Amino acid sequence: MTDRNAVLSIVQITDSHLRREADGQLLGMNTRQSLTEVLKLVRSRARHPDMVLASGDIAQDHSREAYEAFADLLDGLEDSLYWFAGNHDDPKVMDAALQPVCGGRGAPCVVDCDPWRIILLDSSVHGEVHGELGAGQLAFLGEALESSGDRHVMISFHHHPIDVGSTWLDAIGLKDRDAFFDLVDDFANVRLILWGHIHQEWDSMRNGVRLLATPSTCVQFKPGSEDFAVGDNAPGFRTLSLYDDGTIETEVIRADHIAFEVDYDSKGY
Repeated sequence: MTDRNAVLSIVQITDSHLRREADGQLLGMNTRQSLTEVLKLVRSRARHPDMVLASGDIAQDHSREAYEAFADLLDGLEDSLYWFAGNHDDPKVMDAALQPVCGGRGAPCVVDCDPWRIILLDSSVHGEVHGELGAGQLAFLGEALESSGDRHVMISFHHHPIDVGSTWLDAIGLKDRDAFFDLVDDFANVRLILWGHIHQEWDSMRNGVRLLATPSTCVQFKPGSEDFAVGDNAPGFRTLSLYDDGTIETEVIRADHIAFEVDYDSKGY
């Protein structure tokens, strides 16, 4: 049996959709309440992670109050927080609220924890639901990959770079995915691509690269749906352990013990 050591422990929380109001809801669910319950699980099941990654749509109304509430709810986890924007976020407001109180930083950025390199990107496009990295961030990604040496690489951003089998979701994924994969495919040390946005669990492989998406901390979307549809799974988060040999262990943990109100008849959000 080959010896290996865990280099980096990561907790991914995504798509919290907080509002400035404490009782703010998304599709009938109180999003602060659901995030609070998910974070309780984080503290009990994934103590002292090296990185807490908030992978977009922290706020539904892109208000500073929502981001400040998010930081308050972290309550001890904020020192290891890294983040990037989703389509509902305002990156400038988000960074202004989180940077003074959180230990990490927003995207784009590179985090080295040898022998791993984590590359975080901002796929949000102002005023749009779909995502794009754009020429500037693709150049940033190319430089980060070129200089990665023999490190294992994880790349993360908000929007999905592949079709996920839901017609309505596949229309609002990453638009410049071909240019993204043209870069990624040139580097055999890329091990993992991680995203949010789709409000459901995803786990697949592409050319030897693990592709993962994570449930929302609030409302879930029904997998495989042609039109918008709400799923009945509980809110959750993902843990990842990145090992020095490039292997990845991961688990999705859900707040199954809590009853949540959800509007299953909604046709959009």
